[in-house]
Amino acid sequence: MTNGAGDGAASAYSYLDSASSEPLHPAARDVLQAAFDQGYADPRRLHGPGRSARLLLDNAREVVAQCLGVRRDEVIFTSSGTEAVHLGVLGLGARGIIGSAVEHASVTEAAAWARREYAEVGVDAAGRVDPEAVGDAVGRAGDAVDLVAVQQANHEVGTVQPLAAIAERLGSVPLFVDAGASMGRLPLPPEAAAVAGSARKWGGPGGVGVLVVRKASRWAHPFPGDPWDRSEHGFTNVAGALAAAAALQAVVAERDVVGARQRELVDLVRRRVAELPDTDVVGDPVDRLPHLVTFSFLYVDGEALVTELDRRGFGIASGSACASDTREPSRVLAAMGALTHGNVRLSLTRDTTRGEVERLLDALPEVVAGIRAEAGL
Repeated sequence: MTNGAGDGAASAYSYLDSASSEPLHPAARDVLQAAFDQGYADPRRLHGPGRSARLLLDNAREVVAQCLGVRRDEVIFTSSGTEAVHLGVLGLGARGIIGSAVEHASVTEAAAWARREYAEVGVDAAGRVDPEAVGDAVGRAGDAVDLVAVQQANHEVGTVQPLAAIAERLGSVPLFVDAGASMGRLPLPPEAAAVAGSARKWGGPGGVGVLVVRKASRWAHPFPGDPWDRSEHGFTNVAGALAAAAALQAVVAERDVVGARQRELVDLVRRRVAELPDTDVVGDPVDRLPHLVTFSFLYVDGEALVTELDRRGFGIASGSACASDTREPSRVLAAMGALTHGNVRLSLTRDTTRGEVERLLDALPEVVAGIRAEAGL
């Protein structure tokens, strides 16, 4: 694919960082300009352009609801996945929060901003939280905790969490699920009181998030305005919402075929990378997102690895998935007890080919050996 080119790269640049942002899906591109032309007005106004914008927004909400298997009035569009997480966490929890040790920083930062106690439950070597441990933590906390936050699948290593088993142990405490890495790729977890997602992770435009709030939940809007109003506050990005809905519809329709192809390619990556010396391939090898894999190299600087691979025409990520500074050690890998030095995350787009993956795997041993040699190892 030709998504750009690094310095000295081959004619085709292989973008392998869809977990940060998937390239815009053709379905979204097809509707985006038309939606801008027709959906510019305030959908709350009664004039003709306003009614046109309202129709587009209602259509986007209906499509997203159908794709996720929820009611239309349970879908709230936000300005990002991060805002969706903040709204979900702060709207459900008024006291303490229990979360896994591998939650995205948007969850923990929301708790810290609201000055709410946040207790972490550890994970195993695959990055999976134990449902019994969550239930025990809820039992010990008693009335001091009124929310449990557990992601559907980890942003960095792809491990899927046992949400159904966790929900069985929560009693009346609601479950918030960050589905930023998985929305559209996996069915929506029915156990959650609220679920957050990000359109740019499934090939929608940036600047659009989705928060699903179940009608039976006790969620209240945590920011200024009517706390019981379960609709968008402020001006909604109508065109972005419609394009996000179009992309989600396409992704859900094709996810079995695309997911199977991606899973096969990631299995190939896991096998080949594991053959390199002093390497740690992390995350559950089976119960995981189909498109994502993370591995770490001892005696290799992750930033140097990303830079060299970019020079050779491969775009991958390093460092914590929720950190702006790639040099920051991954708190997810640390919680798993995995090697945090020299880690990279490879995530396939819907168009990634076997040839691109094999070219990366052929280049990787030389790149790693070269960086280690420069370090005198």
